[in-house]
Amino acid sequence: MTACPEEHEELAYNVFAKACPSRGTLEHVTGRWGALTLGALHEGSLRFNELRRRVDGVSEKMLSQTLHALERDGLVHREAQPTNPPRVDYELTALGREIAGRLLALIESVEGSMDEVLAARGRYDEERGAR
Repeated sequence: MTACPEEHEELAYNVFAKACPSRGTLEHVTGRWGALTLGALHEGSLRFNELRRRVDGVSEKMLSQTLHALERDGLVHREAQPTNPPRVDYELTALGREIAGRLLALIESVEGSMDEVLAARGRYDEERGAR
């Protein structure tokens, strides 16, 4: 395990340090497609095309890259069945489930605050447009 340059002694890893490996994982988890993929898989195991339909707007290439990154980080498990045609299922690992649960709480908070967000955007746009 590689520790990061620390500013805070209580942290083994410091996402604010540019060389810390936790920063890459944070990017995988909080990027648009990573967060949506983890959230979708929190509902249960999905095949690639099911997942692609659930995460509306993601391309095959981006979903594939996202799944590879999340699998490498130990958040997603890929199970390939030796059938014809091959069947591949994706599901969250225990760590992925924990992180997805926290992400879903954030997502629900954002969704629940959208009236306030939209009102703030309107005020901001009015103020900027009036200048």
